[in-house]
Amino acid sequence: MNKPNPGRSNIVWLQPDGLPVSCEEKLKVLNENLEEIRQYCQEAFTDALLMGCDEEKVRRVFEAVVRSIENPYKKD
Repeated sequence: MNKPNPGRSNIVWLQPDGLPVSCEEKLKVLNENLEEIRQYCQEAFTDALLMGCDEEKVRRVFEAVVRSIENPYKKD
């Protein structure tokens, strides 16, 4: 059921100054976190579809959740 995502390994994580993150350990953590999020979202998406929810509505709800995430380090 897991479809390959060719773009997943090609992500270039950027720092606020636009330079790429180069620390291998940081990249490993970022990519592992992203994979965990993808897997969790896939499970929730599958559940929603099995319960009869509209696919596009579920996607919009997930997008709204991502947009609502707050940066705890944001400087005011």
